[in-house]
Amino acid sequence: MEIVTGPDNSRNTEDELNRLVAEYQKTLLHMCSFWLKDALQAEDAVQEVYIKAYKALPGFRHECSEKTWLMRIAANVCRDMQKSRWSRFVNRSVDIANLPEPAYEMIGHDDEVIQAVQALPAQFREVILLHFWQHMSLTEIAVILNTSLSTVSRRLTDAKKRLRIQLEEEKP
Repeated sequence: MEIVTGPDNSRNTEDELNRLVAEYQKTLLHMCSFWLKDALQAEDAVQEVYIKAYKALPGFRHECSEKTWLMRIAANVCRDMQKSRWSRFVNRSVDIANLPEPAYEMIGHDDEVIQAVQALPAQFREVILLHFWQHMSLTEIAVILNTSLSTVSRRLTDAKKRLRIQLEEEKP
């Protein structure tokens, strides 16, 4: 994805955004696919993330990592998309084979676990995905989700309990 801009934007901002796209596009696509449970909506979400990032890039103060910043934008975009009237008409049953590949090798890639994570309520699914799939710290997750560290810790604990129960029930 090459970014084309008008004459009023500096070349430095264009170069920076192109670097961000090259570095984080696969990661964002994978995360948005899990959040939205729809590959086409995820692609739209990633485009929206980069539009918002481009507009905000000159004011980015580097108080957190670029990845954390982009994930926060992605979380907000995905939440907005889920709240929209259009999302009520989207088929949310996603075949795991249609999810984009992660940007890195996932440890313990197991379809059963992925389905169990997708079945979690959004607040639990978010912390699981960010912590275990994106290897983000609880502090980074708190920034992304705009919530307290204790809330993230509680959600992660509750999510792990729910997953454990769900996976044990599925065993023959």
